[in-house]
Amino acid sequence: MESLNSKKRERPYTRTEKKIKFILMTVCVALVFLMSGMASAALTVTANHDHIKIDFFYHGSTVSIRGVSDPGTDLIIKITAPSSHQLFRQKGKVAGLLWMNVGELKFDNVPLLYSLHSTKKISDILSNEERDKYQIGYDSMGKQAEIQPVANEADKNKWFNEFIKYQKDSKLYAESEGDVSLTRNAGEQYYYVLSPWPYQATPGEYTVTVYAIKDKKVVETSATKVWVEQVGLVKSFAEMAKNSAALYGAISIIAALAAGFGVGIIFRRGGGAH
Repeated sequence: MESLNSKKRERPYTRTEKKIKFILMTVCVALVFLMSGMASAALTVTANHDHIKIDFFYHGSTVSIRGVSDPGTDLIIKITAPSSHQLFRQKGKVAGLLWMNVGELKFDNVPLLYSLHSTKKISDILSNEERDKYQIGYDSMGKQAEIQPVANEADKNKWFNEFIKYQKDSKLYAESEGDVSLTRNAGEQYYYVLSPWPYQATPGEYTVTVYAIKDKKVVETSATKVWVEQVGLVKSFAEMAKNSAALYGAISIIAALAAGFGVGIIFRRGGGAH
């Protein structure tokens, strides 16, 4: 007779149980591979020049943006500053003769800087609803912008178009379609674009957002930051102008007089005017 402490013999698996075990193991392995594939296709973004320093030699810069996206997706890259309040002088003819300032227009919910890059024409790859949802394009921006004072919707559209024109002339607004390059390697899609950075952009925090698009809808987004700051004497003079206006004004006058004196010496050495 066997001892009471002996172990029971394990029951062998039946053929049905073996099949179920094999199926479960196969499903688990497939899920692991699927999840790893999804992770490798995650949208990424990197800006190579994410800290721009403004000094005496600064006259704008460039920012290259690159990353990985799911193969087959189109991309839109938006560079923007937080929406802010902007004030512009309104010009008009007085008595039908002279152009003068006749008032002020206040713009709200409009960014200081706005730049778009895309793999294709935006209207061909993204629906109107998605453009409005993510504020992609000037038309979508105009729907959210607030302008005061305006008499009606037509007046608002008129001044918004003038605002866009002014911002584009100032190099602060830009749209470029088809300039995002795509390459594929090892089953992944790599993208790249070089974006000019205008010297008119003020110090602050800017956001680079990449939208991955399929079937005219945004399926994934990724974002990174770009910082712009004044350094050295430029920063010191800016802080002086803000905190010690009188001292800054005195230094400016002295600098202007010194510059004028130097120019005068140069002209005298050159023989002066004839």
